[in-house]
Amino acid sequence: MKRTMVILGALLISGLIGPHTSVFAGGGKQEAASNVRVVKIGVTGDALDQWVPITEALAKEGIQIELVKFAEYVLPNRALEDGEIDLNAFQHYAYLNNEIKTKGYHLTAIGETILAPLGLYSRKIKAVSELKKGDKIAIPNDLVNEGRALRVLEKAGLITIPEAAGPTPALTDITANPLGLEFVEVEAAQTPRLLPDVAASVINGGHAVDAGLNPERDSLALERQTEGGGNPYINVIAARTADVDNPVYKRIAKEYQTDAVKQVIQTVFKGAYITAW
Repeated sequence: MKRTMVILGALLISGLIGPHTSVFAGGGKQEAASNVRVVKIGVTGDALDQWVPITEALAKEGIQIELVKFAEYVLPNRALEDGEIDLNAFQHYAYLNNEIKTKGYHLTAIGETILAPLGLYSRKIKAVSELKKGDKIAIPNDLVNEGRALRVLEKAGLITIPEAAGPTPALTDITANPLGLEFVEVEAAQTPRLLPDVAASVINGGHAVDAGLNPERDSLALERQTEGGGNPYINVIAARTADVDNPVYKRIAKEYQTDAVKQVIQTVFKGAYITAW
């Protein structure tokens, strides 16, 4: 299981290292000291600045946050189910619900965090109209985000998909593809890395930021999200269902929804993330 422990501690908070630099450490005991509760939270990507004010605030209450960074989306839920981490914060409702349905995980969302719109990006063209016949487009290969990616391409006028296919259609639902575009399915975290090899790539907001992209400025087409209203693409903090009433976990979820975190998200991510509370 590819993962790295990230401790967002005094170095990052005091500005001694850059906002996109991680401090890595080995595992560590669940109770590091008699008065300190260590909570391991599974995350993906490098866009973790929003955790700095959370870590700082909770440290004063004896709660030490350790972010465990996973290389692929398929890993954090398995690790949470197996008790290797305490919480995770990387996925939206739709992805979590699909994982529960297909893999039988006993996980529950305990707090809402952000919306991260998908966008179409390219290093080879400046506009959707420049795409040519047979061009390759990279898309996430998981059921939910692949469907979102296809809807982004549909709204950009590149393919046709019946409305009946719902918000997360499959490749087999495409009824028209005038340019004969070829879709390269890869794990979501890999979509930015394929930019040199494809005409364009549909990338999640967080991964776009990790790759130095600004969704509002750099995308050729961007998914437009709406806040609230049962939006299935709101990201969440998830816990094992048996732990949903754990007061420490609930405290972490509450601390995420503060003005300090909102300010970081608005300042640092500039549209890649939208607060969902």
